[in-house]
Amino acid sequence: MPFTLKEVAPWGRSYEEYLRFFSLSGDDLKKRVLGCADGPASFNALLTARGGRVVSVDPLYLFSAEEIRGRIDETVGGIMDGLHDNMDSFVWTDIPSVEALGERRLEAMELFVKDYSRGLSEGRYVNANLPSLPFKSAAFDLALSSHLLFLYSGHFSEEFHVDSIKELCRVASEVRIFPLLSLDSETSKHLAPVTERLRRDGFSLDITRVDYEFQRGGNRMLTVKGPYSENQPLR
Repeated sequence: MPFTLKEVAPWGRSYEEYLRFFSLSGDDLKKRVLGCADGPASFNALLTARGGRVVSVDPLYLFSAEEIRGRIDETVGGIMDGLHDNMDSFVWTDIPSVEALGERRLEAMELFVKDYSRGLSEGRYVNANLPSLPFKSAAFDLALSSHLLFLYSGHFSEEFHVDSIKELCRVASEVRIFPLLSLDSETSKHLAPVTERLRRDGFSLDITRVDYEFQRGGNRMLTVKGPYSENQPLR
């Protein structure tokens, strides 16, 4: 079934949040970076403006800037209402209120929309989705997956998670995934079996605490590196 814009409620994270989600250092930002399921985040726009090398993938990039902006306008009110109804699920420290969060998200999405058409023409925004990416093996140094894997455990199977992480490791030397909670703010039911299967297959994994917590309990990141080597050709 074709992907449609009505399936999406765009909610773009900020550049500063990406730095904290993934504990990104100055050296990390000099690497060839892939952002997976970036949606209307401002990370690509601002990292590019700072001289970085980044490509973002998302099925949202099938649509025009005008279509995406229209969908943002259609859905932002409902998202804000949902946040008001579930405030206990979040930590209101760095972000003091739903209204402040809305301002932050709208600012990030506006930066994305302004950059989007140019980024499409430069190949920085690519219409693609896991578990199959249109890149050569080892095309990137670092892949970042924000708010897709594990968060949507009720939508995606264990097999999808394993296949997706292996695919990210195929195209990047290192993969970082945040958060490790599902939408109900519980540790994803897929986390333990997925990490066990990846370890059995020779992948290196590490779970670390990051300096960010908005979803209550959501302050851990998974880092994965593949078992690949120069003597072990990739597809």
